[in-house]
Amino acid sequence: MNNFKSIFFLGFLLFYLHSTFAQSDFKKEKDEIKKDIQNSVIEFNNTNYDKALEFSKNALVNSFAINDNLYIAQSYNTIGVIYDECSETEKAIQFYHKALRYASQTKNDTLNNWIYSNLGSVYYFNEIDVVKGIDYYKKALKYAEKVKDSAQIIYTKLNLASAYFSIDSIKQGEIQIAPIKNDILKKGTDDAKISLHILLGLQSSFNNKNEIAEENYFKALKISKANNHIPYLVNVYENLSKHYKKNKDLKKSEIYQFKIDSINNIVFSVDKVDKLKKSVLQIELDEHKIQLERIEEENNRNQKVARDSKLVVILFIIGVIILLLLLLTLYKNIKFRELANEELKFAYDELKIAKEKAEEASLLKSQFVSTITHELRTPLYGVIGITNIILDEHKELNNSPHLKSLKFSAKYLLSLVNDILQINKIEEKKIVLESLIFNLSDEINTICNSVEYIADKNNNKLIVEIDTEIPEFLIGDKLRLSQIIMNLVSNALKFTKNGEVIISADLKNVNDTIYNIEFKVKDNGIGIPKEHQSKIFDKFVQIERREEDYQGTGLGLSIVTSLIELFKSEIHLESQENVGTTFSFTIGFEFNEEKSREIINNIEVDLSSNYVYNILVVEDNKINQMVTKKIIQNSNLNCTIVDDGYAALVALEREHFDLILMDINMPLINGFDTTRKIREKGIQIPVIALTAFDKQEVSEEAIAAGMNDILIKPFEPTKLYQIISNQIIKKENAD
Repeated sequence: MNNFKSIFFLGFLLFYLHSTFAQSDFKKEKDEIKKDIQNSVIEFNNTNYDKALEFSKNALVNSFAINDNLYIAQSYNTIGVIYDECSETEKAIQFYHKALRYASQTKNDTLNNWIYSNLGSVYYFNEIDVVKGIDYYKKALKYAEKVKDSAQIIYTKLNLASAYFSIDSIKQGEIQIAPIKNDILKKGTDDAKISLHILLGLQSSFNNKNEIAEENYFKALKISKANNHIPYLVNVYENLSKHYKKNKDLKKSEIYQFKIDSINNIVFSVDKVDKLKKSVLQIELDEHKIQLERIEEENNRNQKVARDSKLVVILFIIGVIILLLLLLTLYKNIKFRELANEELKFAYDELKIAKEKAEEASLLKSQFVSTITHELRTPLYGVIGITNIILDEHKELNNSPHLKSLKFSAKYLLSLVNDILQINKIEEKKIVLESLIFNLSDEINTICNSVEYIADKNNNKLIVEIDTEIPEFLIGDKLRLSQIIMNLVSNALKFTKNGEVIISADLKNVNDTIYNIEFKVKDNGIGIPKEHQSKIFDKFVQIERREEDYQGTGLGLSIVTSLIELFKSEIHLESQENVGTTFSFTIGFEFNEEKSREIINNIEVDLSSNYVYNILVVEDNKINQMVTKKIIQNSNLNCTIVDDGYAALVALEREHFDLILMDINMPLINGFDTTRKIREKGIQIPVIALTAFDKQEVSEEAIAAGMNDILIKPFEPTKLYQIISNQIIKKENAD
């Protein structure tokens, strides 16, 4: 990004309200919906975002009740605007796309124009992807020109010019300004004139026409002061300061910077920026299979354990054969019965020992998997956390290939650890399917975002095709479904170059409340030879490739097969070399309209509280202390750290805390016993267990000790803040 300052337009966040109604039985309901949307706009302009969101949610629920696509689209759009203003850009983008989906069914060009403008502004003004923002602005401009909305044409062209300037495409920006310049100067609004003069100032400054640049800046400044437009005033001061700094006039540059600081100290100390928690979270890839030398030794150990388990089974079979031979010998040699009996008893004892060894080996394997996953997750928490700290504190390293490789490697190792734990749970039949409400489209889009790195690396295109007959909300185990699709999509992207991978979901049939959906993952990659197709679902199996090294553990498809069997279904494979591969399976999910409406009515917004919570962290690992403290401080919370449970008990006597984050595996006294002592003292502060063990292994003892929840390391910062907020609010409500 260059030195141009992005221009603030009043057209940045757009609401759309239509005022005409068809005479129908739903006129009263539509009047109520329109009123809710108008109230949402009013509360939004007053920075009452929680109230604005509540009105928008009511409008959305009522719009679904009368099945009005136009109002559904408008409601989604207003929710997207509110999330965008609250710096929840990822959620805002999701809601804008939902709004587009319903707007496309109404063929309302004005509404489409506003939604595309909002999308363009999200990507541009938040500096997510300026080029993508420009594409959305162009789509918005087509709709504005189609309905001949002159005001929106002007604002869109100004936004386009600003976006082009921000990426040094000066000529492209000038093309946008040229046809509207005279109209704005003659009869344009003050907002448009200010924006135009700032753009002309940027253009002249870029071309070293300093006098013209200053003339335009001062014209913009004059109009801003006359209308008391504080955001524009700050923007003009910023551009003047940069202009003078560029021309080595540091004294004037400092004067305007002082003006900016003065305004910020007066205005923005109570502005919405300080009321909201800005969450900047980029979802990293969590499923990809590239073999790392640093874990090769550990992988070999795991394979050795598997071989040892097979050896025990073989020994058991051999023991049975020996027993049969002894019985035959006893039958044929009655004269040696006593001797045979002794031999039989000896053989039986050997078998019993072998059986005990087999059971012990199985237990040791489970303990080994549990221990190794804990020991790997603990340093991984530090690696991932410290990488994030470096990226936070040194923005200039955001594009560092070394840091990206470090974070990628840690994520890959975590993925491998989870795969090993998953296959062990499946073998021991410890997985039970859950019934949760989820949005199929959202889950698949999340998967696409997670594997985008692999797609870009191999120059592949991801295509999603979801049957519109599938309900928006379904009930089932969304986590296991996501694991299945993630493994299949990652596999398809890995073996496809310069091609496309299609993820499709089609409604096959409906039995009462069960919707049977057929999922397909299709690619046009290298394909699988027929002689290998029967064994690719076995554990630790990788098909040899001559031209390239496709790394991985060989666990992915084995996990997929086992998970699909849990759904009482089976996977089908169609593949042809150099043509492509298609995996397909069918799963039935429940649809309950009443529960679906509840989930719509309970859309959550993460608005920061003015109250700063005081958190006690009990953690013996110094690196983990540093990472956890940084995450908590980034969430605008106070943090006190102690090294062990006894120090925690002392700290609780000296100071009030709102919540405790308790490590389980500590010297002197573990987290469970520490929590028991806290509860014995009558202290009811929420206690959250932080552990690298699997949740199922510690849940029972954690509950018995008096802990309120469990968080597995490593975790996403937003997950920690969400659990902290939920537990504190639950405690306050109970009091």
